Amino acid sequence: MGGAQAQSLQSALAQAYAANPTLNAQRAGTRANDETVSQALSGYRPSISASASISAERDFTKSLQGSRSNATRFPRGADITIQQNLFNGFRTANSVRAAESGVLSQRETLRDTEQSVLLNAVTAYMNVLRDAALLNLQKNNVEVLEEQLKQTKDRFNVGEVTRTDVEQANSSLASAQSQRVAADAQLKSSVAIYRQFIGSQPKKLQPVKVPRLLPRNQNAAIQAGLSNHPGITAALHAVDQAAMQVKVAEGALYPTLNAQGSFSQNYEPSGAKMGTSASIGAFLTVPIYSGGGDYSKIRQAKELLGQARIQVDVNRELVRSNVIQAWGSLDGARGEIQAFQAAVNAQGVALAGVREEAKVGQRTTFDVLQQQQLLLQARASLIQAQRDQIVAAYTVLSTVGKLNATALGLKVARYDPTTHYDQVRDKWIGTDIPDGR
Repeated sequence: MGGAQAQSLQSALAQAYAANPTLNAQRAGTRANDETVSQALSGYRPSISASASISAERDFTKSLQGSRSNATRFPRGADITIQQNLFNGFRTANSVRAAESGVLSQRETLRDTEQSVLLNAVTAYMNVLRDAALLNLQKNNVEVLEEQLKQTKDRFNVGEVTRTDVEQANSSLASAQSQRVAADAQLKSSVAIYRQFIGSQPKKLQPVKVPRLLPRNQNAAIQAGLSNHPGITAALHAVDQAAMQVKVAEGALYPTLNAQGSFSQNYEPSGAKMGTSASIGAFLTVPIYSGGGDYSKIRQAKELLGQARIQVDVNRELVRSNVIQAWGSLDGARGEIQAFQAAVNAQGVALAGVREEAKVGQRTTFDVLQQQQLLLQARASLIQAQRDQIVAAYTVLSTVGKLNATALGLKVARYDPTTHYDQVRDKWIGTDIPDGR
């Protein structure tokens, strides 16, 4: 955690927003999903195909006089065909609407992924901050116990305490050293997770305050979550998409009408024109029965629509539950901070009193060591509660749909999913994607 320049939570979140691989992968998936609209729109556009052929022919002849002859010819030709759909049971229009709903749903999924990534980044930041504080606490405890052991040995040498007091101090010091090693290992683990989510080694991390974006109370948080959470809005767009898929399936029962034009040119072996033809026409196809497959697809699409509607209710209950849990964790952490702060103050006063009493023989070394441990536990619990409060607060923001770069005011270039969508929606031709690859 070295480094002279301090790092704030805002800068860490901005770094995660810009470079987190999970979030960037979801953005790539969103861009890929944009192409479904262009693919659906292709149903409005004509299809053009061309073909060419060449073959070899060899004739063998024999006259009545016995003479023989043979000839080789290479007939060839080319044609071009243009086909335009005029009516297909509204399947193209409904496919476009379904794809557009799918794009909106995917954007909400991206927003949900952004929230998850930023919450993981907050948790990783606070874990490093907590574990660094706990390690410093254990280091200070080792220093205090080393001094305690030295003083106990000095008092033993002058006959004020017994060998038991020395061994008790030795035992406490060994336990503290073990706890310091464990705290150091925990910090290294948290640093590794920090790098995973944020993308760099943590520097000197700054303390974090509770965000000001929190709702007034739990009921307000629940209402905000039900209105704004991306999991719910994504599910609602999925319902729209499923409804359009029902109409697409029903379109298979309607007749289709296509217009087609063609032009062909054939050449005789000598190279002169042998024939030219052109045609234009309309073709109407009326489905009568296809083995029941189309009806099965319609029934299947309706069941999927019902499933999508149920999933909306599932997501709403999930959001409600998550809001209540997160708010409860926040309230619990607030209460714990007050309790542990009072405990730290009380244990500090108690330790000072026990030490003074030990000097005049009213307390033993064991009493001092025990009181020192109680103070250490209270301080460690306070540090944990402070971490829990911040994580719970940002978890509340996540459950109400406000944990994003815009709401947090991160100083980073915003990713706008509509930019790529506008670039590819009406693209008729080309294999290069908008960024040049």
